[in-house]
Amino acid sequence: MRFLMLYRPDKSQELCAPDPEHMAQMGKLVEEMTREGVLLGTDALLPTAMGARVRRAGAELTVSDGALPDMKDPMVGYALIRAASKEEAIAGAKRFLHVAGEGYCEVLPLMDGPPPS
Repeated sequence: MRFLMLYRPDKSQELCAPDPEHMAQMGKLVEEMTREGVLLGTDALLPTAMGARVRRAGAELTVSDGALPDMKDPMVGYALIRAASKEEAIAGAKRFLHVAGEGYCEVLPLMDGPPPS
């Protein structure tokens, strides 16, 4: 199964740029998880102020450009992983947070085929 992990840092870490040592530790983790076949893709996200939200209600499409005010905890990164179970995906999130620091990951299963019955 594939899972999408969305990382949201603790407020104290939001504005801090990672130091070189932290970046090296994260690079090592990314290399390890990629070599293990767990990590399929990852990247940092730019601030929501640089994005947009497109919404459809009936025939009407609206665009909200810029910061998304209803996002209480902005996401700063994501990882797409492969895991045998939700429990294994949660273990991957714990492994990531051990290096990333304070904050949380949302672990979301992706549909790889027909929905489970």
